[in-house]
Amino acid sequence: MTRALYHGSHDLLFTAHVTHAAGQEVALDATALYPEAGGQAADTGTLRWTGADGAPRAATVTHSRQEKAAGLIWHALTGDVPPVGTPVKGEVDAARRWRHSQRHSAEHLLAQAFVRVNPAFTVNAVNMTGPECTLDLRGDPAELHVRAAETLLRETLGRTDLTLETPVVPDHDLPRYPLRRAPKVSGNVRLVIFRDGQGEPFDVSACGGTHVPRASMAAPVVILRTERVRGGVTRVTFMAGEEAGAHLSGVYAGARRLAAGFSVPVERLPERVEALTAERAALAAQVDALHAAHARTLRDAARSETLGDVTLRVVTLPDPAGLLPALTDLKPGEVVVAVTDGGRVGIGSAHPDLNAAGALRAALTASGGRGGGRPDLAQGSTPDVAAFTRAVRGALLTTA
Repeated sequence: MTRALYHGSHDLLFTAHVTHAAGQEVALDATALYPEAGGQAADTGTLRWTGADGAPRAATVTHSRQEKAAGLIWHALTGDVPPVGTPVKGEVDAARRWRHSQRHSAEHLLAQAFVRVNPAFTVNAVNMTGPECTLDLRGDPAELHVRAAETLLRETLGRTDLTLETPVVPDHDLPRYPLRRAPKVSGNVRLVIFRDGQGEPFDVSACGGTHVPRASMAAPVVILRTERVRGGVTRVTFMAGEEAGAHLSGVYAGARRLAAGFSVPVERLPERVEALTAERAALAAQVDALHAAHARTLRDAARSETLGDVTLRVVTLPDPAGLLPALTDLKPGEVVVAVTDGGRVGIGSAHPDLNAAGALRAALTASGGRGGGRPDLAQGSTPDVAAFTRAVRGALLTTA
C-alpha cells in the first residue's frame, strides 16, 4: 500500500522504498507525487537512488496513477527502473505542482461563486488537466450570471484573506459542514475549506487534490468563454493564477500592437474595430452590387441562340460571385447557362417547359460534376466546363 504524502505537507522532497515494479512503472510505499484524479493532472518529478554498483541513478517520473483496489500509486518512469526494495529519494516538479494547485483551488472557488449567484448552478463535471480548465454547470447560467460570478470571485479574492484548511472527518460528521455538494466517498473524508479571518467558510468541498494555502494565490481567475454541451450543461472555460496572468498579459500586448496599428489607444480599440467592420460590410455590399451588375451586363451582351421556342445565352463569368445575378431576372422564355473558369456552373430558366435542375443534373452527369437546385435556378461544379456546356446545348437541341 502507498502512503500519500501530498495531503499532509507541501514538502516536495520525500524518501520511500520501491514495493512493486512492472515494466516502466514502480509503486512506492510512500509518495508526494499526486496521481491523476478528480480532474487534476498527475505530478511529474524525479526519483534518485544508488545502483547495485554504487553509482548514482535517476529516472524522470512522467505520470502517476492510482490502483485503488490494491491501494497503490504507480509512477511511470523514463530510463532506468529501480528494483523492488530499493530506497529512493523523490522530488516533485514544483512549478507543475503549483500550477495544478492554482487551477484546482480556482475551480472550487469559481464553483462556489456560481452557487452564490444562483444555487441552481451546480457542478456536473470538471477538468483541470490543461491551462484552459473547464467547469460544467447545470442550471443554464446566462452571460449576466457568468459575469456576476467572475466579479464576485474577483472581489472576494482581492478583499478577503481566505486560508486553506484540510481536515479529515468521519462521514457521520459531514452534516456539520456546509458542503457545496455531496461527497462521492464515505468513511473518513478529506475536506478542503477556504475560510475567512472571522472563521466563516467561503467554500467547503470533499476533495483529495492539491491546493494553494491562500485563495488569493489562485488569482486571477478569468472566464474565457462558455458553451452549451450535451445534456443541457453549460461549459465554463477559465484560467487561473500565473497561467491566467500570462494569458492576459499576452492578450493585452497583442491589443496594444493592434491599437498602435490603428493609431488609437487600447481602450478605443473596440470602437475602431466596430467602425472598420461596418466599413467592410458597406464595401462588401458595393462589391456584390458591382459583381451583379457586371455579370448581368456580360449575360445581356452574350450571343443568343434560338432553339425552338427557347432563347439560350451562354456566358463565361470571371468570378463565381456573379453566378446568381446572371441566372435571375431573365426575360420570359429565356434560358441562361453561366460558367466560370474555376468550374462553378449554373442554369437559370424562365421557360415553363425547361427545368433548370433537371438540365443541370444531366449536364453534370455528363461532365463529372455535382449540384442541384430548383426548376428556375440550379448551380453546381464540374471539372470539365466545356463538356458541361456541350451537354446542355445538346440536350436543348434534342428538345427543340
